[in-house]
This record gives sequence, structure tokens and C-alpha cells, in this order.
Amino acid sequence: MSGPVLTIELAKAVPHTVVQQIRELLVRSSARFEEKRFGEYDLSVDAGSLGITDTEGIDGRRPIMVSLMGPDVGDKATFDAEHVDQGGQQHLLGFTPTHAVNVIAFCSSAVDHVVTAVLTAAIMDLTGGVANAELAADQVAIVAELPGVIVVTPGSWPVAYGSAEFLRAWAEQPGFRLLK
Repeated sequence: MSGPVLTIELAKAVPHTVVQQIRELLVRSSARFEEKRFGEYDLSVDAGSLGITDTEGIDGRRPIMVSLMGPDVGDKATFDAEHVDQGGQQHLLGFTPTHAVNVIAFCSSAVDHVVTAVLTAAIMDLTGGVANAELAADQVAIVAELPGVIVVTPGSWPVAYGSAEFLRAWAEQPGFRLLK
């Protein structure tokens, strides 16, 4: 079963020193850590290490992949494919993303959604950038009022762009769920 995905849009490459800080954060937060390649990590994130105490009775170790993408780090072809239809980001964000970080959960329980959001926010504390979160239509009104929201796009496939503060505030909302 696949779980939610969040993307951090970046205006430039993540410096190697920051990649090392991300790696250290992930090692501290994980019960299992495997570096697949520079900037790509396969993890078993310990929800408790992120301050998440309600795991709904399931194991708090959640399978996650964190992957940096863009020129000179990760798979540039994947980055290009994921951004081919997002040409208006310069207008929305004030920059055109050149790099990104994907945080991908491999399960879809409620705790997986919260872990994905909180871990993404912690990575954003190191990298900066803007979170890119797809929304369900019934989430637009709730998300639009949260702190740290930059913009919510209209239409049949709405997207919220925001800060780490936005992700943390959203994850605290009753019934919080990311769109897959």
C-alpha cells in the first residue's frame, strides 16, 4: 500500500553541509536508516522521535523514503517529469524550483500522514523552501486559513504551498489527512 507524499520545492541546490544535517536528522529520527545514494534515504522513522505520541495502537516505526532531486543530486529526469506541468510556480512562489525533496510514506494510516507532514517540516527547517501539498476539495477552506500558507491554487486539483509552520499547523487539525 502506498502512502502520502509531500514535496519541498527549492530555488537552488541543497548545499552538501545541509544534506549532511538532513542525514543526521534522519539518523536521529529513525529506528532503521539506509542511504541508497547521496541524498536518498530509506527509513523506518520513529514517530515518537518527532514528538508524535498517538500512533493509534500501531507500531510507531513508519517506513518512509526521503529523496533529494535535481541537477547534481538524485534523479534529474524524475525531477523534470514531476515538474513538467507546474510551469506557473514562478508566479505562485516567486521562484522556479530547480531542486526538490520528496518525503514519501509507504503506508497510509493516520500516523503515516502525520509523520510525513512533521518530518517534512523538520527537513524544511534545514533546507528552507516551500511545501507543495495536493488537496482534496473539502480541505481547501480549512487549509487556506492556516498560518504559513503562501497560496492555495483553485480548480479541480487544488494545491497548497506553504511553510514548515503550515505543515505543523495542518497536522494538528482534527481528521488531518494528506492526499496521496
